[in-house]
Formats: sequence, C-alpha cells, structure tokens
Amino acid sequence: MPGHRLTRVIILVCSLLAFIGFYHVLQYVSRRPITRELDDMQGPWSNIKGQAMPLPISEYSATSTGHSTGNTTSNGDDNTLLRAAMVALVRNSELDGIRATIRQVDDRFNREFGYPYILLNDVDFTDEFMDKVQAITKAKIYFGKLPESHWGLSPYVTEEKVKAALAHNKDRYLYGGSYSYRLMCRYQSGFIHKHPLLANLDYYWRIEPGVDYYCSLTYDPFRYMRDNNLVYGYTIAPTEKELTVETLWNTTRRWMIENPEHLPEKSFIHWTINEKSKYTMCHFWSNFEIVDLSFYRSAAYESYFQHLDRAGGFFYERWGDAPVHSIAASMLLRKEQIHWFEDIGYHHPGYAHCPNKPELHRNCICDKGQNFMYHGMCNRRFAEVGNINKDQALELAHLPDRK
Repeated sequence: MPGHRLTRVIILVCSLLAFIGFYHVLQYVSRRPITRELDDMQGPWSNIKGQAMPLPISEYSATSTGHSTGNTTSNGDDNTLLRAAMVALVRNSELDGIRATIRQVDDRFNREFGYPYILLNDVDFTDEFMDKVQAITKAKIYFGKLPESHWGLSPYVTEEKVKAALAHNKDRYLYGGSYSYRLMCRYQSGFIHKHPLLANLDYYWRIEPGVDYYCSLTYDPFRYMRDNNLVYGYTIAPTEKELTVETLWNTTRRWMIENPEHLPEKSFIHWTINEKSKYTMCHFWSNFEIVDLSFYRSAAYESYFQHLDRAGGFFYERWGDAPVHSIAASMLLRKEQIHWFEDIGYHHPGYAHCPNKPELHRNCICDKGQNFMYHGMCNRRFAEVGNINKDQALELAHLPDRK
C-alpha cells in the first residue's frame, strides 16, 4: 500500500508540473508582441468589401504592428470608429519627432479612441524606427513604402530645366533649391490619398513630426466631420510666399475655363481669389488637415492635379501642397463644407494657434499670446466672404490677373 500511495503522489506531482509548464507557455504566447505580417497589405479595414484594391506587391511594401484596442470599426454607429487614420509622410531620421507627435496625439485624443496610424516613407523603415514608434502607443501602426511611380520627377518636366530652376530659386525663398521638398509637395498634392494603405479609409488626419498639440479633445473629430457634412478641416491659415506660386493662379484659371463641368454650382473661391481676380495667397496649412478622402479621389480634384502637374510648377517654382489643397477646396467646395477646428491648439515651426476663448482654453496647455489665427488676415477674410455662383467663378477666371 505505501508503494501505491507513493506512485500516486509522484503521478500527481508530475501532472501538476506539466500543467504549470503548459500555463506558462500560454502566458508567453499571449504576451508575445504581434509580429509584422507582410501579407497585411491593404491597411485598416481591408476586409470591407467594395473598396479599391492595392497595387501589386512589387510596387510597394507594407508592414503592420500593434495591439488591439478593443474597439470595433465600421462606417460609424455611435459606439464604433469610422474608417479613418492618422497619416504621416516621415523619414527614418525623423524618429524622435514622430514619436513626440504620436505621444501627443495619443495623450490629447487617440488614447480614448484607438484610431490607427499610417506612416509612409520613400525608403524602407528601419527595424529601430518601427520598434521605437510602436513602443509608445497601443494603437495599430501600419508602415508603408511609397510606390516608385508616385515618387520622383514628374514626366512633364525635364531634368535640365529643373536643375536650372533650383539654382535660380535657391536663395529666393525657403527650400528654393531643394529637390526633395518638391518631391514631397507633389506627392502630398496628388498621390498620398492613392497609397494602398489608405484605400479603405473614408477620412485621414495628417500629422507631422515635430509639431505640438496643445488641447485635449473630448469628441471624435472624424465623427464631427461626418455628422456635419464637412469635407475639409484645418487649424491654421496663413498667407503663402508669392514667389513660390508665381503662376499657380493663372494655371488654375486655365483649368477652370477648360473644365467648367467640374465646377460646382456654388463655391468658396472668393476666399483665395478676390473680386478683382487677385490671388489672396490665403491657404490652409496642410501639415494639419482632416479630410473626407472622397474629395481628393474625386474626378474634379484629379483633373485639377493632373493639369497642375503638366504645367510643371511643382518643380519649376515651388508649388506647395498647402496652396494646391486650399485653392482646390475653395474652388470645389462650399464654405459650409470647410471647418476651422478652433479648439485644436496646434504648433508647427513658424506659426501656432492657442484657443483664447475661456471655454476652449480650459482644455489646453498653451500661451494665449500664441493666437496667430485671431489676428491673421486670412482668418478675417474667411469670416467676411461667402459662396459665389459658378458663373461668377468663371468670370473671375476670365478676368486678367491684376497685380
């Protein structure tokens, strides 16, 4: 009997040890970081039917990593997220800057919502970059490489003329001699919304490395855009440097005259083009923008971008994506479709906006003296002018540009 009792004890101990070992294996697997799967090519909500298909794998690469937030995603009932993401074009060298931005976006807004981040680069992201970015957020992150066909010299310009233009403009204005800056402006103007990782998004919030977000948001700005039929959202609206866009309005007016079928019956073009057909230089600073992507995907916007690209101004001058987006928005949208997110305090080197209304500032940590928008000319003009009819917009296009 004692021998049988000892045998039963040994079997019981071995079984207990085996169970403990199996339990630890399960715990290890559950804690193991989610791997970056290269077959996750379509980005967020890729299982939603009826969306654009991605480019072939040879055209681009995409990697995703992250932890589930527990939120469900759909077209947006009260308890679900919209098909939206924060999106940035960023270099490996901007690691610290984008980490700081994501941390602030999480702290001010996204920690409560869990929208994904999409980071894009014209070269492969390094393992260090991806590891360190993912370490500071629980949100899903998608890392994508730009398609080669989207990044490079426009087929409508020549290298010789571009080199001459860079030399001519080198000392005339900021980034006057920068080729890479022009690649970025052309990409942001005509291609970012075409990246396969954005194919299933309805909205995007553009973020940048090295910026500051001052205010906590207690609501979902994507849902605010949808519920109020808004198309374009901004925080800061300065004037552009005239030397960088010397022929942009004249090029735009030609497109309007040649493509009247793309113009809406009413538009807010008076914000960017005054009553005398003079370009006001007002533009939305597109380093922050929240946009209904159906706008950039529209036939009208694509036709306008292609017209600008053929003109060569992205390279021969320094047409920025901000004035391009802004003229397009004012020309193709109504005033009530454009929204100033006054409650989103924001700083990008050069300008800052700090809400000074007590009910808004209480959610912010910033100096009320950083109130560029409250005395800026373009903000005043936004409040003063309204929509005009299509025939009036075409009259502006036909008037000579009055310097």
